[in-house]
Amino acid sequence: MAEATPSDPVDAIAAAWERELPGVPVRSIGIVTRVWQIAKLLGDDRARLLRAHGADAATLDLLSTLRRGGEPYRMTTRELAAASLITAGAITQRVDRAEAQGLVRRSGRTGSRTVDVQLTPLGHATVDGLVAGVLERERELLDGLSDAQQTDLELTLRRLLQHLSQLLGQHRPGHVGHHGETSAGTPPATATGPADPAAPNG
Repeated sequence: MAEATPSDPVDAIAAAWERELPGVPVRSIGIVTRVWQIAKLLGDDRARLLRAHGADAATLDLLSTLRRGGEPYRMTTRELAAASLITAGAITQRVDRAEAQGLVRRSGRTGSRTVDVQLTPLGHATVDGLVAGVLERERELLDGLSDAQQTDLELTLRRLLQHLSQLLGQHRPGHVGHHGETSAGTPPATATGPADPAAPNG
C-alpha cells in the first residue's frame, strides 16, 4: 500500500474507515475511488469538448464505430448495436439524429429487413475532426506524466481491465464518458461513482 498523504482527500477517507472499522480492508479505496474520480473528470471534460463542437458522446461513438471499420464505412444496425453494447432501439435513435444532421445515410437491402448505415462525406469529415480534437486534448491532460509513467500506467490498467473482464464479464463501456444507454438512448442515472465508496450513488 502506498504511503498515505494526510492532505489527500482519498487517503483521508481510507484513514477514516480504517479508524472506524478496524480490520476491514480499505486498500481498494485508494485505487477504486481514484479510478471513479479520474473517469468522472475525463468524461466531463470530453463532454464539454464535444458540446463545444455541437456533438455528444453518442454521436461520436456512432461515427467512430463506422469510421474505424474502414471503407466503405458502412455497417448494419445490428452490427452497430453489437459494437456499441447498446440496444437496437438506442442505435435507431442515434442513427435518426445523425441522419437528420446529414452525418450518415440509411439504406435497405432488396428482399431483406437488414438496414445499412454509412458515413456521408460530412460525417467522415466530422468524425475525423472530433477524434483529432479528443486525442489531442487527452494528450494534453496526460502531459503531467512522463512517457515511462504513462507506459507503466497503461500496462497496469490493461492488466486490471483484463482481470475485471474475466471476473465480471466482457460487457464494458467502449470509452471514457460512454456508460451505456437505456432503451431510450439516454445515459443511466448513476453513470459515475461516489467520492466515498461507502456513500450512495447519485
